Amino acid sequence: MPADYNGRWEMVSNDKFEDIMKAIDIDFATRKIASHLHQTKMIVQNGDKFETKTLSTFRNYEVNFTIGEEFEEQTKGLDNRKVMTTVTRDGDKLVCVQKGEKANRGWKQWLEGDVLHLEIHVLDKVCHQVFKKSQ
Repeated sequence: MPADYNGRWEMVSNDKFEDIMKAIDIDFATRKIASHLHQTKMIVQNGDKFETKTLSTFRNYEVNFTIGEEFEEQTKGLDNRKVMTTVTRDGDKLVCVQKGEKANRGWKQWLEGDVLHLEIHVLDKVCHQVFKKSQ
C-alpha cells in the first residue's frame, strides 16, 4: 500500500532554499522575503491523484497531478515558467521531473512517520524542507 500523504503539513525547517531560488533566477527582494516564510502544505491524495497547495502569507501555489501522467505546469507564484512535469513513485517516495529551461529540475518527497521530507533540486543545488503533520 502506498504512503498516505493526506493532511496538513507545517514547515519546521527549510535548508538551502535561497540556493534553489537563485538557481531559478528569483530576484533578490523576493528571495529575502520567501526565505523567511513559514509554509503550510495541504495535500489531498485519492489513489494516484494528488491535489496540493503550498500556502504562505506571501504567495500560494497549487498543483494537481496524477502519478505517471505528464502535464504542463505553469509555475506561477514561483518562477513563472512553463515546465513539463511528471511525478512517479519510487517505493514510497514521490519523484518529480520538471523539463524546461533549467536542467536537473524537480523534487523528491517522502514520509517518516508524521514528518514529510521534500528535497527540491535544480542544476547542482539541493534544498531540504521538513514538515510536521498537524492534521
